[in-house]
Amino acid sequence: MILRRVARPLLASIFIAGGVNALRQPEGHAQAAKPVLDTVEAQAGSLPEQVPTDPVTLVKIDGAVKVGAGVALALGKLPRVASLLLLGTLVPSTAAAHRFWEIEDPGEKQQQQIQFLKNCGLAGGLLLAAADTEGRPSVGWRARKAAKVAGTTAKVAGKQVHDVGEDALDGVRSVQTRTHKLAGKASKAVESAIPR
Repeated sequence: MILRRVARPLLASIFIAGGVNALRQPEGHAQAAKPVLDTVEAQAGSLPEQVPTDPVTLVKIDGAVKVGAGVALALGKLPRVASLLLLGTLVPSTAAAHRFWEIEDPGEKQQQQIQFLKNCGLAGGLLLAAADTEGRPSVGWRARKAAKVAGTTAKVAGKQVHDVGEDALDGVRSVQTRTHKLAGKASKAVESAIPR
């Protein structure tokens, strides 16, 4: 659909540009992210050695994810996964860069609040992109439909088994009745054949 071919690159463009900027000038972004990283590290306790804690390294990783996932979203390659990755980078970036509630100057506070709300709007767009199944049924819908079909199939099969059982029982009763009649006729034939 043409809408997706236009909307995805538009949504991805700000992330690609921001990621390239973060990769080119990580120090400025790291300085803004440091207070948030310090708070996260203090609340999370000591992180494993494998998790980088250097703000510059984290900004470079964030930038690389933004560029990679942004390009993937723009090209329509794994767009749902790319959208979730971008959403994962947007939340900490917003929390680090647009802390309007800590700013005293009314003009700057308003600017940061606008940027914060813009990022909330981007998050909404990413959530929609992550949920977009391109017109195909979702996994949940497919599972519910499969369960309904299985239930209907089991019900039909159960009725068929019941009907076969009823038919078999009718057959047994019919054989029993005929056998009883034949036994009666055979008994009469034997009695009439024996002289008295």
